[in-house]
Amino acid sequence: MTHSVNTSSAQGVVARSRALIRHANALAGHIPQDLVQIAARVFPAVVFWQSARTKVEGFSIKDSTYFLFEHVYALPLVPPAPAAVLATVAEHVLPVLLILGLFSRISALGLLIMTAVIQIFVFPGAWVTHGLWATALLVTLAQGPGRLSLDYWLKLDLPKS
Repeated sequence: MTHSVNTSSAQGVVARSRALIRHANALAGHIPQDLVQIAARVFPAVVFWQSARTKVEGFSIKDSTYFLFEHVYALPLVPPAPAAVLATVAEHVLPVLLILGLFSRISALGLLIMTAVIQIFVFPGAWVTHGLWATALLVTLAQGPGRLSLDYWLKLDLPKS
């Protein structure tokens, strides 16, 4: 008799747990997609913008930036000076476009490529951080910028019907 009471009690706990999980999942399903899409654009954009600001003083690229690209980052195929300029310009332009939601998918792709380069050639041990950036950028690339974007209002990237 004790065994059947324990089994019945355990089944009740499992059933209540499943119901609670289904309820929590249903609540999460009500998170507005626009909120997800704007967060996926803004958070990685801020990371790249902050990095960009460390590379310049006024309107000039710092000597330390060129030093880093020559001695620390050492990218293959691209000479250090042009790489420093390209990265600095991209880190200033692409995040602004991404936050505005203008040319969002292209901007996300550019930052995703930069993320891959940083991961592969510069800081391979930081794969968790880069994975988080890549995930957010992939959301924008795959789903678009959402309705809270200039792309949407200019009819450059409309959501699927």
